[in-house]
Amino acid sequence: MTRRTPVWRTGDFDPEAGREAVALVEERVRRGLPPKSVVSVTGLMLRPQERRAAELGIYAARRPMFTRVEADGVRWADGSFEPADAIVWATGFRPSVAHLRLLRLRGDAGGIQLEAPRDPHTFTTATRDRRIHFVGYGPSASTIGATRAGRVAALAVRDQLSVGP
Repeated sequence: MTRRTPVWRTGDFDPEAGREAVALVEERVRRGLPPKSVVSVTGLMLRPQERRAAELGIYAARRPMFTRVEADGVRWADGSFEPADAIVWATGFRPSVAHLRLLRLRGDAGGIQLEAPRDPHTFTTATRDRRIHFVGYGPSASTIGATRAGRVAALAVRDQLSVGP
């Protein structure tokens, strides 16, 4: 599920492509428009694992974002439902977490407090609901940080699912 259809980059991301991406961002700012996300101007690199998924037709089954998170899954505006044991929500560099407000994850200071489930330097687990893991949010909002946080969160979710609620 994605908010919009992914745009895959099939060519190399060389210095010229980098300059073109910067130029697109500069043009928006010059016109007084807010900059778009990095991925909207660079595209997503189609690495070997994504190429294989594309060959298998996995991306053709893309669905729009669900509108509700329920106790045992997610529901769309049309009423359809999909059971879910885990949700991986990739927020990008501008976190989009308003849909989680009913979970009351924000603390008195207004933020979502996180703790480190496995690695003392990688904070992904919401302290108010340890079933919720954030990757690319707060201290992991960088390519390197999100990679490490993704691994830590995936292992923590695996551990949670093997033990049960």
